Amino acid sequence: MPSKVFQELDKEKQNRVIEASIREFAEHGYAGGTTNRIIKECGISKGSLFKYFENKEELYFYLIDLVTEQREKEMKGEIEELSKDLFKRTIGYAVAEFSWHASHPVRGKFLMAVAAETDPEICAKIAERYGGKSEDVFRELMKGVDMSDFRNEREEIINMLKWVMAGFNNSFLQSMAGRTEDPASLQKEYVKQLKTYLKMLKKGL
Repeated sequence: MPSKVFQELDKEKQNRVIEASIREFAEHGYAGGTTNRIIKECGISKGSLFKYFENKEELYFYLIDLVTEQREKEMKGEIEELSKDLFKRTIGYAVAEFSWHASHPVRGKFLMAVAAETDPEICAKIAERYGGKSEDVFRELMKGVDMSDFRNEREEIINMLKWVMAGFNNSFLQSMAGRTEDPASLQKEYVKQLKTYLKMLKKGL
C-alpha cells in the first residue's frame, strides 16, 4: 500500500509517478526496472519516491493491483455478454482481454511483463498473491456454462481447460518476446492458435 503521503498528493502528481513506474516495469520487468529511471522521468527525488512507497517491491505490487483492477472493471460488461457455450465463451474472453491490452498498450505490456517475469523471488510472491485470484476469476468465468453434453464431470472439465489455457498462454507469451507486430495481427494469431488447441480438447471431452 502506498503511504499516506502519496495518497494526499494531488492527482496529477500521483498519476505522473504511476505512469512513469508502469512504463519502467513494462519495458524492463521487475528485475531490470530501476527507481533511478522512474524518478528521473517524474522529476522527483529518490527520497520522495521512498516516502510514497517503502521500496521497489511495494511499488511494483501496488501497480499490479491497480492495473488488474482497472482491467477487470472495464471488461466486466463484455464478460457478462459472453456466450454460455464453453468454447465460444473461452475464445470470447480471450478476444476481450486481448482487445483491452490493445486499447491500453503500456498497461497491457506491463501485465504481460508481470506474467513473463523471471526473477525467482518475485515470481514466487506473484504466485502467492495472485494464484488464488486467478483461480477465482476463471471459475467465475465458467459460471452458467452448460457442460451437460460432455462425458467428463464439470470439475474435471474446468481443471483441464484451466491447465490448457495456462500452458497455451505461457507458450504464446514466450513466442511474442521481441516481436513488433500490431496488436490486431497478434490477436488474430492468438485466436487462431487457441481455436486449434480448444478443438483438440473438445474432441477429448
